[in-house]
Order: sequence, then C-alpha cells, then structure tokens
Amino acid sequence: MKILSRNVYVGPNIYANFPVIRYQIDLGELENWPSVKLGEGFIDGLIKAIPSLQSHGCSYQEEGGFIRRLREDEGTWMGHIWEHVALELQNLAGSPVGFGRTRSLEEPGCYNVVYQYKQQDVGLEAGSLGMRLLTHLLPENVQSAIDADIDDDFDFSQELQDFVRMAQKKEFGPSTGSLVKAAEERDIPWLRLNNYSLVQFGHGKYQKRIQATITSETKHIAVEISCDKEDTHNLLNDLGLPVPKQLMIYSERQAVRAANRIGFPVVIKPLNANHGRGVSINLNSEAEVITAFNEAQKFGTSRAVLVESYLTGFDHRMLVVNDELVAVAKRVPGHVIGDGTHTIAELVDIVNQDPRRGIGHEKVLTRLELDNQAERLLTEAGYDENTVLDAGQEFYLRSTANLSTGGTAIDVTDSVHPDNRDMAVRAIKAIGLDIGGVDFLTDDISKSYKEIGGGICECNAAPGFRMHVAPSEGTPRDVSGKVMDMLFPPGARSSIPIAAITGTNGKTTTSRMLASIMKSVGYTTGMTSTDGVYIDGHLTVKGDMTGPTSAQIVLRDPSVDFAIMETARGGILKRGLGYTECDVGACLNISADHLGQRGIDTLEQLAQIKRVVVEVAKECVVLNADDRHCLEMADFCSAKRICYVTTDSGHGLVREHIRSGGLAVVLEKGINGDMITIYDKGSHIPLLWTHLIPATIEGKAIHNVQNAMFATAMAYCFNTSLEDIRQGLRIFNTSFYQAPGRLNIYDEHPFKVILDYAHNPAAIQTITDLAMRLDVTGKRRLVIAMPGDRRNEDVIEAAMITAKGFDSIICKADDDRRGRGFDEVPQLLRKTYLEQGKSDSDIQVIPSEKDAVDKALADCQKGDLLIILGDDITRCWKQIVHFHADRDIAQTEVVPSRDYPEKLFEPVEHKFELDVGQTLVHDERGVRLVVERDEDSD
Repeated sequence: MKILSRNVYVGPNIYANFPVIRYQIDLGELENWPSVKLGEGFIDGLIKAIPSLQSHGCSYQEEGGFIRRLREDEGTWMGHIWEHVALELQNLAGSPVGFGRTRSLEEPGCYNVVYQYKQQDVGLEAGSLGMRLLTHLLPENVQSAIDADIDDDFDFSQELQDFVRMAQKKEFGPSTGSLVKAAEERDIPWLRLNNYSLVQFGHGKYQKRIQATITSETKHIAVEISCDKEDTHNLLNDLGLPVPKQLMIYSERQAVRAANRIGFPVVIKPLNANHGRGVSINLNSEAEVITAFNEAQKFGTSRAVLVESYLTGFDHRMLVVNDELVAVAKRVPGHVIGDGTHTIAELVDIVNQDPRRGIGHEKVLTRLELDNQAERLLTEAGYDENTVLDAGQEFYLRSTANLSTGGTAIDVTDSVHPDNRDMAVRAIKAIGLDIGGVDFLTDDISKSYKEIGGGICECNAAPGFRMHVAPSEGTPRDVSGKVMDMLFPPGARSSIPIAAITGTNGKTTTSRMLASIMKSVGYTTGMTSTDGVYIDGHLTVKGDMTGPTSAQIVLRDPSVDFAIMETARGGILKRGLGYTECDVGACLNISADHLGQRGIDTLEQLAQIKRVVVEVAKECVVLNADDRHCLEMADFCSAKRICYVTTDSGHGLVREHIRSGGLAVVLEKGINGDMITIYDKGSHIPLLWTHLIPATIEGKAIHNVQNAMFATAMAYCFNTSLEDIRQGLRIFNTSFYQAPGRLNIYDEHPFKVILDYAHNPAAIQTITDLAMRLDVTGKRRLVIAMPGDRRNEDVIEAAMITAKGFDSIICKADDDRRGRGFDEVPQLLRKTYLEQGKSDSDIQVIPSEKDAVDKALADCQKGDLLIILGDDITRCWKQIVHFHADRDIAQTEVVPSRDYPEKLFEPVEHKFELDVGQTLVHDERGVRLVVERDEDSD
C-alpha cells in the first residue's frame, strides 16, 4: 500500500466543515485482498488488538456494523479498514473523533481515505500506527505477495501505550480543555497559539488569551505576589485572615531554630514552588526538619525556605473567579486501601489501572508513584513496598493532597460556610488575582473558621480546574464557564465581522473595494489577498496570501476589527479554510483556471471547491446570478439570506427573488448611464452611477463594475450605510499602489498603457472587451503570456480571444516557465494567431518579459493603446514609468509619476557657462535652461 499524497486540512474543506486528514493511496496487490479473502484470522486479530472497533456502526448505523462489513458478502478493502483504525486509535488516546470517508478513485486500486482529527500530530501518528498494525496482521502469504516490510519486533500493546502517552502530551490538559469546551458552547472562536496551553479566544481586537488558567486580564504583580509565599503570608496576615505562623530561613541551622521557635509539629516548603513540590508536613523532630529543608531547596528557585506552624484538618481547594467563590474541593492525599492479599506496590498498580489516571496533568487524576516521599512515609511507618496491608486499612503515600501527586478530590461547594466563603474571596482580592485558588485547612468546611479554627496555607495563581470539572466524588462544577463569562460578559463581542471572497477572477479587486468601503465606515481592516496581507491598508506580509495561514494572521492581529478574506482554490485544496465560519461569503464567478491540476479537471469540480466558502457563511451569501455554477451553490447554503448580483436587469430568477422580498444588487440602465441598484424587502434603492466609480474607467471596465456590485452587496449585508458605500467606491481607484496589477493605467506618455495580471481566458476576455470600448486614435497593442502550468487549450483560447482585438501583439513567457520550454508558450500563442488569420508582421515572439515590455513601449506611437499582461508586476510598472524615447521630448513634458514617485534619471553632474540671455531654472518640474530671444529672431 503506497501513500501517493497527504493533506492535513486545518479548517472547513471539501470533505467536511472541520479538520480532517486526507490520504490518497494505491493498494496495489492488496486491491485483490478484501477483508473476507484475508480470512477470519486477520479479522479476529484486528478485533483482539482493538476490541472497541465493535462499537463502530459504519454504513449500517448500528453498533457492530463495521465488523459486519468485514465479514459479510465481499467484505471491505484495506483503505476503509485503515480509516476506522485511525479513528479508533485517536478515541483510545482520549481524542473523540467519528467522521471518516473512503472513496475509490478512477485509477484501479486507488482511494481517498479521509478521517477526522482533533490534534494534527495525534491524527497523523494514528494513521502511521494503524497502517503498521494492519500490515503486521496480514496473513503470511499476503505479506509475501505484496513484499511487505514487516517489523518482527512489532509489539502493538507497547506501541499503543507509547501512542497514548504522546497523544496526551499533545492534547490540551484538563484545565485548558475545559476552557476551550466552554468557549465552544458559547460560540466563542478560539485559536491554539503554540503546542502547549496558550490559547486565543475571540478574534482581532476582541481577543483574550489564556495560558492554562492565567488570562490576559491577570495582573502580573498579582502573580508575583502569589508565587512568593512569604509576601502572600504577610499580606493576608495584615488583613487579619487566618494564616499559620511563618519564618523564612536559608540554612539547616536556621531551619532547626525556626522550628523550635514556632513549636513542633511544623511544615517546611520552598519559597516559590507549586503543585506541592518539596513540601513536607507534620515534622516532629530536628532530624526530620533538616531532611525536609534539603528537599525543599531542590524544588524552589530561591535558596529561601519557609517554616510554618502545622495546621491540622482536611485540605480544601477553594476556587475564586472574578471575586466569586465558584467551587470547593476537599482533597485527599494519594493513598491505597489494603485488602489483606496484595502488597502496597501491587495496590499502587491496581489504583493506576483507573482509566481516569494518567501522567502529570494529562488526565483528571494522576498516577500514584512510589517515589522518595512515599518511601519516607513507608519507612516512618515501618513498612516497605512489599508490605501487605490489612483489609480496609488506609495508607497515605503523600503528605500533601495535590492532584498532581496522585490525590483525589471530593466536591463540597454546596456545604461551605458563608464565613469561609467570604474569607477565600477576600484573600484572592487582596492578592489581586482574577482567578485564584485558596488552599484552606479545616476540620469541617461547613463550619466557620472563626469558631473551629483553620488557616490558609497557600494562595495560587493558575489554579488547576480538573478537581472541579471532574471530581472523584460529587457534582462537577462549570468553573470554565465562569471564566468565559468573565472574559466575555453576556452581550460582549468575541469575534470580528468576517467577509470571505472566492471565485476565479476579480477576488483581489473586490476585496480592495470592500476594504475601501469599510475604511470609510471607520473599521481597521485586515485583508488577505494574492499580493499579501494588509492591515489597515499597509502591506505587512508580501506574497500570495490567500490560504489558512494568512487568514489566521488577520484573526490574530489585535488591531483588526474587520476581516476580508480573499480565498483561492489552492489554499482550500491544500489545507482548507483558516476560519470555521464567516458572516458573509461571496462567489464571484467560476471559469477555467488551473484546470488539469490536483485532480480538478472540470468547472463543476472547481465550483465544488469554491463552494466551501459559501457553505460556512452564517448571515448572508452573495452569488453571481449570471454564472450557472454560482447559482447552483444556493442549494448548499445555510446562511440566513442569499443576495444575487446581476448585470441583467431582466434576469428571471432574480426578478422572482426580488418580488418575494429577497436581496439583490442589479445593474440598471438609465438615461445617464448604468446605475448600481439595491433591492431589499421590496425596496428599490438606487446607489451610484457606474461612471462615478474611478475603477470602472467611466463605466467601460465592466468587470470592475461587477466587482463594485459585489463589494456593494457585501457591505450592505454588514448594515453599512449607503453613503459610506458610495464614498468607499468613489475614493477607490486602480492605481499601482492601491491595486498593483489590477487595471493600472499610465497616461503620462503620448500613448496610454494598461498593466494587468490577467492570466486566464476569462480575465483576458474582460481586458479585451475593455480595449474595444476605449476610444483609441492609434493602434491597439498587446503584450501577452499565459502561465506555463495552464493547459494548451487555455493558451489557445487566450490567443483566440485577443486575435481580433489587437493590431500588434508581442508573445512572451512568464519568468517562471512552470515546466514549459524557453519559448514554448509564446510560440504556441504565435501559432494560434497565425491560424486565426493574423499577419506574421503583426506578431513578435520575445520570450523575456523585460525585453518584450521594452520593445512594446518603444514601438508605441502617439495615440496608441498598449495593454501589458504582466507577471512581475513591479518590474513591468517601473519599465512603464521610466520609459523615455528621444522623439518624445518635444511632444510631451516628462515628469515623475504620482503613482511611482521615483527619479526618472540618474543624477549627473554638469559644469558649463551660461551665455548672455540664458537662465538656469530649478523648480518642482526639474532643471531647465531658459533662453531669451528677440521677437524677430528665428
């Protein structure tokens, strides 16, 4: 079985609206070995290795369905089996997943295997381990037939344990996981910012962050105070709160003196450590104090150690969130209970078989260990690990009750005395924490500390939640929900508006137009595009940034309060979307581009990919009613509204949509030109004449008229005022700096030059149509290329489109040939032009883009129109701006472009004498020599 390709989708994709892994595999010889042919030995071996596969319903939708598929009729094939194994391995590791799909491809024996994952590394390792298991279980004759690479030392039981440990380290811990779950229940979006517990809740300017249970609202000075046990003790003591006597010491001698001064028994703990590390309690001799002092110094980051009076009573963790006591857990130190048969070591193993116990903080309980502290307690009691305890006899292996050292927790929230409740809140408020844990010792939490005594032994920043969300006994408490309500009070925003734009052509221009409108509203926009990531109009990351990584750059930026996501097919195909949902999604058009790549050969397949964007829109979907493939997407929308955009004012479907109260943006013809008009709930709202939008070149650039209509529709869906929409469209133009490569016009030569990045037949058609509409007194000239990875039929179609529209054509190649020969594409273009009846004298082949542009500029005469379909847009624009021919000096005054304000010439030093009547003038237009002449002189 060969893996042909692999994709890890981080967001909604063509298979599901959540993260999945897709493998494309070739079964090879295994195509001839379905499960029934592999035999009962293979099936029984698989069930023995993973008994929980019995619960998989598969296509039967009932328990045992998958096993039934393995055995019934012709059975099922290895790709499908692998899918189920990869899913179940993740479930065994504590990562609940259930979606999977295996489908055959056109090539015999080839399949797409898709399965869900929660954590990427865990999902990938589940696939790897699953494949090794299945290969190991194959009958020997099959292994020989497929020449399988078999590991004779493969021990699935051990491999599974190692996999579970790895998975638990990668997954969120109980506290972080509970916070993420609480966010999802409140529809608060979240992003994991590292491989540990740093998480962002919300998007853009509304975001909050957590690290475990430290929040972005937690004050640093409060954390510092809580970590310094002496400062905490003194602060609480000064407020009259119950705390033990305490002294700070630095040596064994000081420790002994402090213990005698306070009075035995005592407690020794590090000055600054957590999770009960290095803490020793109930010390009754100087020897024990010395031993405990050395142990404390191992775990603290300071030389200082604290000696405290020993408080008796049960250990309680009191959790305070936002000045409210939300949960209390009675903590019991890690212990075993004898049965008169098993040794202490065996009892520890029995306790650790509890599936709730894991390593460290990976599960709701921690495994017990016979470490130094346990051995000390055993020695003091006269026991060792081979001692057999009497039935019912309890033995504590820990002196502290932390869950991280194997303790258990009993919820007692409902029985806390009001005095104890107020005491905990006062303590955490005094320190200044938004989330804090109070460790309180008392014999009975239901009675006031003022009556029966008790004391605070510690206050903690970043308190663990697992004892409260999953107590060993008692009622689980929704403490994470309290944190979410603190970070995002009811009614507060957590997400920024997201507009997502897809389609074949016009995505970038529409995105920029929408950004212009939203800037008029006052938003700080974050925009992804094929040019880069823009924050408030400034380019922050350059390059083609239309995938999930760039989307998350915008969503993570704390200054952004409106996101515009240009989303291309490549990003969806490779990794899915970078956002789980958008407010408004638009598909502008579907036309031939990138066909024949990555298994996408038809417009229908291309439409299915781009449809993902509109499927995740929740408020409104904007669709091109003039494009059949876009119209068909309406059947897959779950948004509250659909808005149709059409340039055909007689469109039948749109007319019915409008009459039923629907939303549409229509181009209507009037006596003064074309009017962009909005229809909504029966209202007819004229918006703006197209000739007043600079980007449309007085309404002649129909494709930009359409782009403006889409931007209008999306802005209107965000409840933007009509005046702001008008203003945003009026101030947007297609200058090189506002929209590089998108209809950039240069008018400062004796001829007009238009630079555009049209790179597919549909885009080239729009540019050709524009060239025909423009008034040209000279020739229409074209510099054309097509990307090398496009199909021959696409190159030919581009040539056929432009054959009749231009008088002179230069065929070039892009800098990156993308697998083509040096002049393969331009020669194919030339051949097509000749077949279309063009004269050989009107066609030039210049493979170098730089040389082709220079030659085209040099050939231009006054009144000509030159259209350059550029690849390296910046270089082409520089060539256009800096172009100068000697014959033009007398015809036009050459000044630096406003769009590209660079010097036209390198500075040269000249030394000369001025004759009588000559004046040297230096002003904003440059340096000029002015000569005074007599009126009668020539």
